[in-house]
Amino acid sequence: MIASQIHERRDGDILVSTDPARLDLETVHGFLTRSYWATGIPREIVERSIRHSICFGAFDGGRQVGFARVISDRATFAYVSDVFVLDSHRGRGIGKRIMAAITSHPELQDLRLWTLFTRDAHGLYRQHGFREALHPDRLMERRHLQPYGTGAGNGTSATRGEHTT
Repeated sequence: MIASQIHERRDGDILVSTDPARLDLETVHGFLTRSYWATGIPREIVERSIRHSICFGAFDGGRQVGFARVISDRATFAYVSDVFVLDSHRGRGIGKRIMAAITSHPELQDLRLWTLFTRDAHGLYRQHGFREALHPDRLMERRHLQPYGTGAGNGTSATRGEHTT
């Protein structure tokens, strides 16, 4: 794991920070385990994913209200994942602030490729330069269809490249 410098952006009452000491694991795990993309994810998997990513927490006062993480080699590629804003704080531009902090992070500049998956936030990501894949026919994936639920740990993975999120 490469240590990352702490990057913070304040906009009004909202602070977006990469300081891992600020993250509220209960909030992050609590949201992710009920999300459509990580339903039932065990806490220890969330902890490990955070340790190996650049994480961005959004805070209103001292309370964490949003999160995202970036998996990157910090040279050529970044994958944006697990982006969320708590229901109580949606509609206040916090997702935009998280994405602005991500795309301005000093260690994530001049990358050749950024990727992400979304079911319903295309508009948000377009505001930060994301577009449909230039060559979707070149994209492949290997997916375990039920990593945290029925059949979890059975070593099986998807045999077709179908999206479930």
